Amino acid sequence: MKKNILNFITVFAALALLISACSSQPAATPTPAAVVSPDQVVGEGRLEPIRGTNLSFQVRGVVEDVLVKAGDAVEQGDVLVRLSNAGGAEAQVVIAQNAYDTLLRNESGERARLWQVYMEAQITRAEAEKDWDDLNVDNIEDNIEDDKATVEDRQEDLQEAQDDFDKYKDLDEDNSSRTNAEDDLERAQEDLNQAIRNLEENIRERDEIRAAYDAALAAEAEAKYQYEISQDGPNAEQLALAKANLDAAKDTLANYVITAPFNGVVAEINVKAGEQVTAETRAISIADLSQWTIETTDITELEVVKISVGQPVILVPDALPDLSLNGTVTEISQAYSQQGGDILYTVRITVSDPDPRLKWGMTVEATFQ
Repeated sequence: MKKNILNFITVFAALALLISACSSQPAATPTPAAVVSPDQVVGEGRLEPIRGTNLSFQVRGVVEDVLVKAGDAVEQGDVLVRLSNAGGAEAQVVIAQNAYDTLLRNESGERARLWQVYMEAQITRAEAEKDWDDLNVDNIEDNIEDDKATVEDRQEDLQEAQDDFDKYKDLDEDNSSRTNAEDDLERAQEDLNQAIRNLEENIRERDEIRAAYDAALAAEAEAKYQYEISQDGPNAEQLALAKANLDAAKDTLANYVITAPFNGVVAEINVKAGEQVTAETRAISIADLSQWTIETTDITELEVVKISVGQPVILVPDALPDLSLNGTVTEISQAYSQQGGDILYTVRITVSDPDPRLKWGMTVEATFQ
């Protein structure tokens, strides 16, 4: 580890100075070795992507197709590897999806229809309301009262004409008195009938408009009610069942295909077409390389107290000694591990300026500023 190498260099330099001082021969003054400040912490860690995961199948089967290769960029939901018996599960998903979509379309169409009915009912009610407001009800009521009085008068006239006719009804039909009385009776009946028609006409004028208004109010209320209850779905139970069937089909399909859980890059593929796999087989690894983090492996209890969240860090990969990166402490573990008698804490560092040459798992020296 680099931390031990630096300590070794420091001891070695001191020993060289001591030997030189004891030598009888004059010697050139050696260049002093770099010595780490007692307050400065140098640690070592592993380079990790911001997200990374190893994916496996949930069931035993034979790999039918590997749809990606290492280094390919993938998006969440992309199918990466599939088993040979995935076709049946995919067909069930398609069937369940179509059934669910059909119910959704029907429900949406029914709701739209009910909304249109409600809108039309509002228009009809508004027109009927205007007709009722425009109607001079007081004038019609006066006319009705007048017509009722006229009807009563005509009824009295009819009764008088009937009484007169009764006086002559037993006479010969050609008798002039009987004929005149019969004609008066017929005219009285016609006058009564006309008075009744006038009364009924005025009553209809009032009642028909009011009835139309009342009917429009009732129709609007019913249309509104039907539309409002449609918000819960006219086929709520069927829709819930179809959704459950679709989810179950997708769960079944998930056993036979591996999809990308997030946007990233294919880091490694460990299976090939025709190969038998089980739930224990690591099939493919996915990583999100948009950002890198480092987890230290050797920060002791004496060093961790000198580190704080937000502290800047200089990072140098072992494989790229000429590359210096900037980082920031983002997390300090509250739990510890014990190794060789040392109490160690994990410190997580976010790389501020990643380099395209960085690889997952690289060893990095971290100097905490």
